Amino acid sequence: MKNTDPRSNKLLGTGLAGILILAAFFAGIQFGQGSWSGLKGEAGLLSFLGPSAQPDSKADLTEFWRVWNILEEKYVSSSSTSTPDRNKRLEGAISGLVDSYGDPYTIYMPPQEAAEFEEEISGNFNGVGMEVGMRDDVVTVIAPLPDSPAEKAGIKAGDIITKIDEQSTDNMSVDQAVRLIRGDRGTEVALTIYRRGDNDFREFKIARDVINIPTLATETADDVFIIKLYSFNALAEDKMDEAMAEFGQSGKKKLILDLRGNPGGFLESAVSIAGWFLPTGKVVVRENFGTDIEEEVYRSQGKGSYQFNPDNFVVLIDGGSASASEILAGALAEHGVAATIGDTTFGKGSVQELVNIPGGASVKVTIARWLTPNGTSFSEGGLKPEVPIILTPAEVEENKDPQQDAALEWLKGKRDFGEEKVSLGL
Repeated sequence: MKNTDPRSNKLLGTGLAGILILAAFFAGIQFGQGSWSGLKGEAGLLSFLGPSAQPDSKADLTEFWRVWNILEEKYVSSSSTSTPDRNKRLEGAISGLVDSYGDPYTIYMPPQEAAEFEEEISGNFNGVGMEVGMRDDVVTVIAPLPDSPAEKAGIKAGDIITKIDEQSTDNMSVDQAVRLIRGDRGTEVALTIYRRGDNDFREFKIARDVINIPTLATETADDVFIIKLYSFNALAEDKMDEAMAEFGQSGKKKLILDLRGNPGGFLESAVSIAGWFLPTGKVVVRENFGTDIEEEVYRSQGKGSYQFNPDNFVVLIDGGSASASEILAGALAEHGVAATIGDTTFGKGSVQELVNIPGGASVKVTIARWLTPNGTSFSEGGLKPEVPIILTPAEVEENKDPQQDAALEWLKGKRDFGEEKVSLGL
């Protein structure tokens, strides 16, 4: 018999809200028991009904109904636009309630939006191939996927989206931005972008397409084996097992794990992959539900016999590393098995539950946060690397990679990076 506690069914415990290709895959959503099933043999994806609909006797709604009645009695449209019907006004009131929590990942989806979201998690892969999230209250690109329309067009991690077609993103939620950017294959979307270090805005016109989500790639450089992990999807564990077997057969003794631009995915994948680098029993991540609920601790299962340390193992991170990437990087750094090099991570350390409401609407609500083994939250400010190397706009344009170059130099014994070590207090 399956446990109906939604905390026990962590299909998608990590990731980013606002995916443009497979909404739930990177959405940081934890799904409870419901009717949709089929991923990894777990329980279904949606939590239904939730708390009762009984009124809160302590909530004084007098002013709400007074304003409602004032509008009912006095409002006259100043344009040809008709007055919204009661359902639309109620949806607006509920959205305002949800927005008052100030959490960009806690949102209310009216029936049509909820239906579109469910369609996405059922396998709609049309889009531009990038993940977006909220940073400093603006819609920001987490990372374009490799070989995607977004990457080919020149979109970079950290780009701020200021306009979608002709619509400003001021006060726009991630999910609203996703709906505007998403579309049918072959259609085009125009994105106005501000990039750190630029003096002006850039405009990109991107044709939407079917997106193939990569998982992992390997390469070597001198005596170093490099694993580029693009996502913590359902294939990540097996692909990582294959990559580590390849590492063992290569005869290389030094390793770079590149998590740059990796927006997250399955929590289970992050915990399993950590087992290649951490001894059995070491804490990988803590799940904190608040003051009244005991936290849940995830530990390494210890699947590797390698002896990793910061002298032979580097993890590359940047502003596109989020959620599961931050969990893995934080655990490896705090346990002293790897040096971290690159830029500050995105800072997505919360988990959401999707609750369906009778009538077709849904609420996505933050129910927990992830903490590093030492109890540090990375939801605000992200994780800072041991050796910060920030890419300049010119280096990005010229496809230079000083971060990987620094990792290779580190593994050769270099420790003083001088002017290359850039302050992160930006």
